[in-house]
Amino acid sequence: MSAIGLIETRGLTSAAEALDSMAKAANIRCVDLKRVGSGLITVIIEGDVADVNSAVEIGKDSPGRVGGELISSNVIPRPHIEIEKLL
Repeated sequence: MSAIGLIETRGLTSAAEALDSMAKAANIRCVDLKRVGSGLITVIIEGDVADVNSAVEIGKDSPGRVGGELISSNVIPRPHIEIEKLL
């Protein structure tokens, strides 16, 4: 694994739309969908740094297409081994 990408949305539909767009746009793998609470869902992906960067950029636009809301996004290139263990 070279990078981890995170996108947090309000609502499961928005998260599913973001994940679908990201998977179609780049060679990534979904690690997990975490329910944070209060309707917030975090999508966690992994892959090469360039693929994760492009997937997160595409995924940031997706929730708005289904009337959802993007809360935050982040890319962690070359994460420490301890971070990988958490996921």
